[in-house]
Amino acid sequence: MTGITLKKKILIVEDDRHIAEGLRLNLSLRGYDIMVAPDGPGGLREWREWKPDLIVLDIMLPRIDGLSVLRSIRLEDERLPILILSVKGEPEYRVKGFSYGADDYLSKPFNLEEFLLRVERLLTRVAWNSHSKPTEADLDPAYHVYTFGGNTIDFDTLTTHCRLGRVTLTEQEVKLLKLFIANRGKPLSRSELLEIGWGYTGTTSTRTVDNFIVRLRRYFEDDPHEPVYFRSLRSVGYVFDHDSH
Repeated sequence: MTGITLKKKILIVEDDRHIAEGLRLNLSLRGYDIMVAPDGPGGLREWREWKPDLIVLDIMLPRIDGLSVLRSIRLEDERLPILILSVKGEPEYRVKGFSYGADDYLSKPFNLEEFLLRVERLLTRVAWNSHSKPTEADLDPAYHVYTFGGNTIDFDTLTTHCRLGRVTLTEQEVKLLKLFIANRGKPLSRSELLEIGWGYTGTTSTRTVDNFIVRLRRYFEDDPHEPVYFRSLRSVGYVFDHDSH
């Protein structure tokens, strides 16, 4: 059967019910298929299960904030268009949003027509990009093969060649490694690692992070008891850094 155009799917992650319903109505009238998630964990769940073509994301969300949601998504998908729609319009928030991978940023209160045009533009740009296969230069090399010390990580095959030989990595180990590599040299707290790497709220035990760090050290450190790459920072969390080694 030909001539059928599937509706573009837009996920709205917004805890203000009135704003969410207003966006749902106006986007539906434009012919889009809409899903609404009222908090951070719900947004991550719908992103994975519903697979939207675009996400409209608030920052001030319950349980997991929007910037953590954004960073979590970007560990797995660099190309999905994400538009931040937030009352936080100060330059520092806009800079954070773009540095974490947002494609566009609109402050509340906003002009509805401008919002709809931005959505249309983002979806049009994705349609253009989809016609050409991305080259290696278009993609972050950290998402293919990454080397440090005597270690090589292949993100396509989910394997590593390390001091233990060839090891098959779990999806969660890969996600955590991508998070560390993307933030090389920057301290990451246990709560950040949980929220971004796992999509957990602050009520989850930080031992989860510690246990994974033990595994990464066993793979990649010459002496897991004296780590030089995955280092602990007292009262802070962990930092990954290999530039000085």
